This record gives sequence, structure tokens and C-alpha cells, in this order.
Amino acid sequence: MEKMHMKIYRKKHDYDCMVCGSELLYSNEYSRVKCVYCHGDFQANVMCKSGHYICDSCHSADANEVIDKYCKTTDKTNPMEMAMDLMKAPQINIHGPEHHFLVPAVLITSYYNLIDKKEEKPKKLTLARKRARHIKGGFCGFYGNCGAAVGTGLYLSIVNETTPLSKKGWGLANKMTGSSLISIGEIGGPRCCKRNLFTALKEAAIFTEEYLNIRMYDYEIFQPQCNFHSKNNECIRLKCPYF
Repeated sequence: MEKMHMKIYRKKHDYDCMVCGSELLYSNEYSRVKCVYCHGDFQANVMCKSGHYICDSCHSADANEVIDKYCKTTDKTNPMEMAMDLMKAPQINIHGPEHHFLVPAVLITSYYNLIDKKEEKPKKLTLARKRARHIKGGFCGFYGNCGAAVGTGLYLSIVNETTPLSKKGWGLANKMTGSSLISIGEIGGPRCCKRNLFTALKEAAIFTEEYLNIRMYDYEIFQPQCNFHSKNNECIRLKCPYF
């Protein structure tokens, strides 16, 4: 039986259920579930049609390592270009909480590469990774607070070394998240981690130039084109600015 279990879970799907590739089912009610990878017990409101559940930590484990290593070593300054590089990696799923770390990671990398303080990146990226763990999967629909948008506020909080007692930095971090949320909300749903990420990064670049006087990239003319729509069953296609 154990050999059969390992055979079933050997292949990883990068969208829908990571175990079998079938559709994920969301509910407003929580139930007791067990993660098929770490075997931990959780209260959750999502699983696939076949009953598989993967916790957030297992869902993004390999992906977060790829993001961390890439950002620590790259000299690139365009966060959109970095994000597009990373999302081509097989470890980055079509949807998932790894995007909640990816957003602040590429923004932090851009910021410290541009101000020529690359030695600051490892410490800041480690902090961003720790904080991003608290942004749950499904935040966009269940909390009305997209993780990609929260990631932009997380980025600004870290580079400004903001705490709950900060004055100027506190307001800027919340305004950053709010700006991203408004732009994401105006496009509408259903969820798409790629679309929300592109939108959040552009808003962060505009905000960074306005308030920190640092230009991350030419956001007026650099428009990413999404190559992931064929794997996204909920893609809004022509209604998406990146389709």
C-alpha cells in the first residue's frame, strides 16, 4: 500500500490539484482535513474533487526556495521581468500562496539592486518570506484582500522598516496595499494569481517612484503578456489587460 501511495503522488501538477490535476472545490464551511504531503491535520475549506488537500506550506515549499535563491543572486532591476522569469519555473504553480512571497521578493530585489545595497537583500528577503507565510491561500476571495496586494504593502513596510508604531511609514504601507487592491478590484474576478501579480507590481512601481523617488522600470510602456492562460480554467481572456 505504501508503494502505491508514493506512485500516486510522484507527479506534481502545476494547476488545480497538485496531486491529480482535478478541479479544486471551495466552500464557505470549514472541515477537518489531512495534508497528503506532510500528513498534518488542518481546518480548511478547499480540496479537490477526489478529496486531496495540500496545506499552504507544502504547496509553496519548493517555489519559495526558487524565488529566494533567484532574488539573492540576480542583478536585474525590473521587478516585472524578474517575476516573469520566476513564473516560468516548474515549481511556481498557476495559482497559490507562493505568489504572496514572489511579489515582495522581486520588489525588494529591485529596490536594493537600484540603490546599490545588494548586501541588504538576504536579510530583507528572509524577513519577507517569514511574513508572507501568514498570507493564506484564498485570501482574495475569502477576505477581500488579495495576497499580491498585501505583498506590495509588505515590501514597502520592509524597505521603510515600518512597525505598528511608525508614523509616515505606517501610512505609506497601507496606502500601497490599498492602491494595489483598488486596481486589482477594478479588473474583477474570478481569481488569477498571474493577473493580480502583474497589476500589483505595476502599482508598486508607480508608488515607489512617487514616494521614494526610485524608478523601477518603464511601466508606461512595458506591458507584460500572459502566457499562462491555457492552464487557467478561470481566465477572463479578453477582459484581462495581459491576455
